[in-house]
Amino acid sequence: MKVLWFLPTHGDSRYLGTSEGAREVDYDYLRQIAQAADQLGYYGVLTPTGRSCEDPWVVTSSLIGATKNLRFLVAVRPGLHQPALAARMAATFDRLSGGRLLINLVTGGDAAELAGDGVPTSHSERYEASAEFIRIWREIITRSHAGESFDFEGKHLSVKGAKLFYPPLQQPHPPVWFGGSSDAAHDLAAEQVETYLSWGEPPADVRKKFDDVRARAARLGRKVRFGVRLHVIVRETESEAWAAAEKLISRLDDETVARAQASFAKMDSEGQRRMAALHRQGGGRSRAELEISPHLWAGVGLVRGGAGTAIVGNPEQVAAKLREYQDAGADAFVLSGYPHLEEAYRFAELVFPLLPLEHALPESLPGRKLSGPFGEVVANNHIPKQAA
Repeated sequence: MKVLWFLPTHGDSRYLGTSEGAREVDYDYLRQIAQAADQLGYYGVLTPTGRSCEDPWVVTSSLIGATKNLRFLVAVRPGLHQPALAARMAATFDRLSGGRLLINLVTGGDAAELAGDGVPTSHSERYEASAEFIRIWREIITRSHAGESFDFEGKHLSVKGAKLFYPPLQQPHPPVWFGGSSDAAHDLAAEQVETYLSWGEPPADVRKKFDDVRARAARLGRKVRFGVRLHVIVRETESEAWAAAEKLISRLDDETVARAQASFAKMDSEGQRRMAALHRQGGGRSRAELEISPHLWAGVGLVRGGAGTAIVGNPEQVAAKLREYQDAGADAFVLSGYPHLEEAYRFAELVFPLLPLEHALPESLPGRKLSGPFGEVVANNHIPKQAA
């Protein structure tokens, strides 16, 4: 499996829904997280998009030189720019980063945000436009390797003689990732993308979504890979992990939760509707009410839009839950934890050694056999022995 981390360009904190414990998200902090993910051996990082976030292309471009192997999963938003420009941006980024770009196709689901961005379209129109957008994007980049141009006349978008003079390093194009839970989203995933992402619903529900997309892709003669977007709360013991989960939402009040849920209810995103429904199953905030599947906790979704579930447990329990999703068809995981810098280290140290990772880990990762001294050197010359 591939494991990616998350760049919190919308903010970071030790507590959800409050300014207490919050930290300023500036370039230095984002660079710290990106470099930690790079050095710890994460496959890549997802950067969110939307009006509550810093621009993902500007942020990730600024981090190319600060990292070596880390891939960047960066959003393209149909309607905010044209597919020809998006193709040019992607090719440039891929070339300058040495082939480290992944594309996250985002259609959007917040009507107020979309209207503010000048994209006041219905759900079905957005998916029609997104399908045309990514098709044009793919064709422009794919044909650039042969120096060819591309013509397209669609319902929402058109290009004539579109051409890219500097193709990306990855062929035929940087891989496209995409998530959505509606029928239109599943059709788009089957037709256009390389990796389909689901938010962290219970594994049986995720399997149904994967099976549906897989079947639709097969009818088109295509194969799609799958991934899951989740938060993680891992500690050395299960009791410590659940205590950390409860602490994360310990500063929330009913008004803040109600306001967040009212905002989510206005969205026309099927995925957001499914996330909101998960934490309402129990109607409260206790562990029993928010644990919607063994070690799967819906507390994050009380106030956070998008991915709202977290795997909670000790390292073995967290690894076992990830393998459940792998058994359902996932081979990629986009993870995050609060705060993101410390939790990137914690997850890598505690869980990476238990996972069948596709990407190589650095020799300096905690828990691996090392060739030189490590840990704190005490009594001037005493070097701690390595753990078994």
